[in-house]
Amino acid sequence: MTETATTSASIHRPAPGGPTRTPGEPKGFLDRYFGLTASGTTVRTEAIAGVTTFLTMVYIVFVNPTILANAGMDKGAVFVATCLAAAVSTLVMALYANYPVALAPGMGLNAFFAFTVVLSYKYSWQQALGAVFCSGVLFFLLSIFRLREYVINAIPKTLKLAISAGVGLFLGIIALEQSKIVVAHPVTLVTLGDLRQLPAILCLAGFVLIAALNSRNILGGTLIGILIVTLIGLPFGLTTYTGIVDVPPSLAPTFLQLDFSAIFEQTFIIVVLSFLFIDVFDNAGTLIGVTHRAGLLDEKGHLPRMKQALLADSFAAMFGSLIGTSTTTSYIESAAGVSAGGRTGLTAVFVALLFLMALFFAPLAGMIPAYASAAALLYVACLMTQGLAEISWEDVTEYAPAVVAAVTMPLTYSIATGIGLGFITYAAAKLVSGRFRDVSPAVIVLALLFAGKFAMG
Repeated sequence: MTETATTSASIHRPAPGGPTRTPGEPKGFLDRYFGLTASGTTVRTEAIAGVTTFLTMVYIVFVNPTILANAGMDKGAVFVATCLAAAVSTLVMALYANYPVALAPGMGLNAFFAFTVVLSYKYSWQQALGAVFCSGVLFFLLSIFRLREYVINAIPKTLKLAISAGVGLFLGIIALEQSKIVVAHPVTLVTLGDLRQLPAILCLAGFVLIAALNSRNILGGTLIGILIVTLIGLPFGLTTYTGIVDVPPSLAPTFLQLDFSAIFEQTFIIVVLSFLFIDVFDNAGTLIGVTHRAGLLDEKGHLPRMKQALLADSFAAMFGSLIGTSTTTSYIESAAGVSAGGRTGLTAVFVALLFLMALFFAPLAGMIPAYASAAALLYVACLMTQGLAEISWEDVTEYAPAVVAAVTMPLTYSIATGIGLGFITYAAAKLVSGRFRDVSPAVIVLALLFAGKFAMG
């Protein structure tokens, strides 16, 4: 089907549960509910698309527990929470919004949770879960009262791109540190580690392998790379074989462990807003990108049922925090399933079922060493920094604050700090240069809020 034909079909496609029956042409329940025929797809195609999306993003069930373990969380419980958050949230997106979009705990957001909120700001992981829940509530309110468009449009595109790139750079330095490629230095703060050590070698090898597999469009390339370098480390004692399949671990250590005791602290509010900004921008970009590729935008370029999709995402953030994981959000890897023919929420249903099956692979997830997950982190970092190419490099009042925001995230080990300095320098550069119309009231308010936070230490 051509892109024009696909787009045309999507304009008239019914909402979930709506009638699609053509007289004299009986259809099954799945066809009627998801509008398969109207979308030019079949159950078989949707199943293949679901498997494709799952294989491109299942690495998160191995990486997320490793990252959140740095915050002191139980790896087994986080593994279960990751699988359940992905399965339930994706199912809500499928049944409520009817889009082939899968959700899971977001990369970058999990690093912000562990390394900034807990390790840098000294909040407990229980308080960090409380911040995630609050950000989900705010996202829900923005979506239900249709304030999302104002918030997204009020933030300059340059800062949106800088935040994404800065999160990527932050992931990059975490990956290099975990694999001991970069180590601490008393004079220069950081320096090159010993590249003769096997973890560093295997991390770089895994990174190259993952990049090569993905460049050749090998299905599940990131997962394959993680597993191969993990297996290589077995005979060297870098990891221990503990089995592959078993009963899922207990969720009790993280279930309903939220702590709201710091909710009125200024730093806590900054943390909540940081979670919110990253989730809103990433989610909007993912939804538009994936649905555009699927030909699901209408003739004006708008996304039908945008409100349902955003509500599903805000639910995901709240639900994930309740069971014990960082912010759950839409995954750009869903585009892989769309490329395989996925057009409706049935694709997401299959993804959800596969995440439920992944619950029984906890031993495999538990044996993934830090250097293997670091290889995946480094690859994801490269993907996220692509946003720098879209920044306006002809206007110094645009690119200078963007560089400040992106660079300070890894160097201060804080996504929130990078966001704050980005807003402050952007507003100041525009106002001092006399370009008052380029600065929205929302940017000025946020700049002042962050400036107050820094002034108070």
